Amino acid sequence: SMLKEREIYTLDQVNELGASSKEGIKKLPTYHAILLAKNDVGRVNLYRLVSLSHLEYYQGRPRVPKSVLTNHREGLIVGSACEAGELYRAVLDGKSEKELIKIADFYDYLEIQPLGNNSFLLRSERSSIKEEEELKEHNRTIVRLGELLKKPVAATCDVHFLDPEDEIFRRIIMAGKGFKDADNQAPLYFRTTDEMLKEFSYLGEKKAEEVVITNTNLIANQIEWISPVRPDKCPPVIENSDKTLTDICYNKAREIYGDLLPKQVEARLEKELHSIISNGFAVMYIIAQKLVWKSLEDGYLVGSRGSVGSSFVATMAGITEVNPLPPHYYCKHCHYSDFESEEVKSYSGKAGCDMKDKPCPLCGEMLDKEGFDIPFETFLGFKGDKEPDIDLNFSGDYQSKAHKYTEVIFGTGQTYRAGTIGTLADKTAFGYVKNYFEEHGIRKRNCEIGRITMGCTGIRRTTGQHPGGIIVLPLGEDINSFTPVQHPANDTTTDIITTHFDYHSIDHNLLKLDILGHDDPTMIRMLQDLTGMDPQKIPLDDPKVMSLFQNTKALGIEPEDIGGCPLGALGIPEFGTDFVIQMLLDTKPSSFSDLVRISGLSHGTDVWLGNAQTLIEEGKATISTAICTRDDIMTYLIHMGVEDSLSFTIMESVRKGKGLKPEWEKAMIEEGVPDWYIWSCNKIKYMFPKAHAAAYVMMAWRIAYCKVNYPLAYYAAYFSIRASGFSYEIMCLGQKRLEEHMADYMRRKDSLSKKEQDTYKDMRIAQEMYARGFTFCKLDIFQADARLFQIVDGRLMPSLSSIEGLGDKAAEAICEAVKEGPFLSKDDFRTRTKVSKTVVDLMGELGLLGDIPESNQLSLFDFAL
Repeated sequence: SMLKEREIYTLDQVNELGASSKEGIKKLPTYHAILLAKNDVGRVNLYRLVSLSHLEYYQGRPRVPKSVLTNHREGLIVGSACEAGELYRAVLDGKSEKELIKIADFYDYLEIQPLGNNSFLLRSERSSIKEEEELKEHNRTIVRLGELLKKPVAATCDVHFLDPEDEIFRRIIMAGKGFKDADNQAPLYFRTTDEMLKEFSYLGEKKAEEVVITNTNLIANQIEWISPVRPDKCPPVIENSDKTLTDICYNKAREIYGDLLPKQVEARLEKELHSIISNGFAVMYIIAQKLVWKSLEDGYLVGSRGSVGSSFVATMAGITEVNPLPPHYYCKHCHYSDFESEEVKSYSGKAGCDMKDKPCPLCGEMLDKEGFDIPFETFLGFKGDKEPDIDLNFSGDYQSKAHKYTEVIFGTGQTYRAGTIGTLADKTAFGYVKNYFEEHGIRKRNCEIGRITMGCTGIRRTTGQHPGGIIVLPLGEDINSFTPVQHPANDTTTDIITTHFDYHSIDHNLLKLDILGHDDPTMIRMLQDLTGMDPQKIPLDDPKVMSLFQNTKALGIEPEDIGGCPLGALGIPEFGTDFVIQMLLDTKPSSFSDLVRISGLSHGTDVWLGNAQTLIEEGKATISTAICTRDDIMTYLIHMGVEDSLSFTIMESVRKGKGLKPEWEKAMIEEGVPDWYIWSCNKIKYMFPKAHAAAYVMMAWRIAYCKVNYPLAYYAAYFSIRASGFSYEIMCLGQKRLEEHMADYMRRKDSLSKKEQDTYKDMRIAQEMYARGFTFCKLDIFQADARLFQIVDGRLMPSLSSIEGLGDKAAEAICEAVKEGPFLSKDDFRTRTKVSKTVVDLMGELGLLGDIPESNQLSLFDFAL
């Protein structure tokens, strides 16, 4: 009858009513309550309520209706909370005894708190309370309600900081966030039992002991020992993943090496597959394989990150391009292979692609060259049981599609974005502290400001999401048994759902996939589209490409043409910064293997500066013998005779910056390891894996190949994808104009803003392009792309977004407006594109709008002869 009165006759109308009531709930007044999980059922219900409060009922803060709490109350203990709780508010508002009993009856226990916690009510203009005795009477009322309803009354502190003097941290954080009453801090510190007994002595000695000791223990004793996160591991299940992975690997290996596999190939596959399958890791490989194959099918290369390239199974499954076997030759026509010859063995620890080109001794076809000599142990540990971390670099343009594809693999609702917790950074905390004391006219010594800053640093500030992390929930499991969920930063306009806990808290439970976006695969895809070349067929031993890391000759220019830069490495990923260019000059690389080692050095911490650089300068080491990647340590120590497992342990300690134990140094010295090597190990703070370096250099090499052989395509791709400060006005109006701007920037180099630094970096690439004899053509708004540079008649046409002040959205709006035909005037252009007058005026000054009039209205003067 109630539904009839509202003229509701269908289920859709009922659902609509439910939705509208949800909006109504968000407008209701809210109260605090305490929820304690007394067992694992309660823990999961608590997480469900946290999820619902963030996803369904969030309005300024997470909230949950009483009816929803009632539905999920099993295993929970509900307390009436502080002065912001429903019961205390009702007492404060002078509600009748009957109403108070009804409210109190909902809770499992009632709370009272020290008078200081609520003394702000004595100062509040909105409060009628003027005497401390009234605060005592409120607490007595709550005690009486507890006796009447036979519910325990517990005295609690509402702790916000540990010691009384710690209130300064809360005071400063609140002041920094703009709270006007930040200086009126309640004494919300953790009190001792004696302090609490004294605080509640006005209730009488017996009652004080009951609320402080007896009842708090009564509640605590109801709570079982439980962990906030599940201890068990719950990987997703993919049917027959063990067999599928084995079949994929052997099929690929036989396709490359022939039906009778070389012993090195078979032994490595057997060893790895045994570790992977016996430890239940095959499913992770199959997931990565599905994602990579899908991306390749859609035309985008994928770069591997981390040490996944140490796994030959990952190579055979197509997850990584890095082949970790020792350098070797093989023939793809007759399946001849050479792992054993002295020539091949001389490249041990280096890169197979650096070996000389050779014809197959059996069929005469040219041999393929492979192998980076990377031990499997750096990926799955010495026992092969370390949890694999398969990180993949997808094209930034393809990343969202890869994320969507995880739902195809696992099913809708089974994947969540990995949540992060943003904390107060030390610089922000320092600003809060400094501003607080300056505004209050208080002088503090630097050491005291430093101490208070440390106390404020690391406080939770906001929530967010990992840039590429996807958490996978196995079918049949409830996400709330692991973690609550929410929108990132509580943004109710997004459909993205993240884990409420920081993903590190649950990465021992649930599989996290790292599906990251990266510029290199995007750039290679654009180069492929512009040139038609297959990036996977680019030779990794092209001498012209190698020369870019030695001089500028392959570009047909001299260093003085490009501001004195002695190499052709500008704009090449991993190698184009001044820091790495100096490393290239110091190390003088002559092979692909050397570049891999330099990449390792440039990504490590305290590996190059004050370490390898010094050793090379002093002649104690070369680029080939210095420690460059973590794998170098293990392979070198085993080669020197140090026991295998100890070599692995030393590598793991050094790569994490923990140095060497005295007994390890003794074992190394006994095997003839030189002093400089031990000194170097003890300096290192972090080391890059060789597999990651190799994957990065392979991508960089392909881009460098295009820089030499397809220059216009290279510059088009660079400016479209990697340029972060490109300006049409500065860079596209001729070489002379560009170099005038560069001279101005150089004069001001110590005071350039971040944006100007980015612009200068792009200026150097434009200068190099001009020096090589290539130019920009005038931007045609009817032909230009919003974001991508184009090759037009042997010149480069900039994108619309290269115009100062014209963002991507405005550029896209121009592209859409162009489809509707010519513009009648600047007013018409502004109206149809929604571009600001400032930008339109700039475009007019640059001659990009032709000779269209200001307005659609004609003037008699327009016809004057």
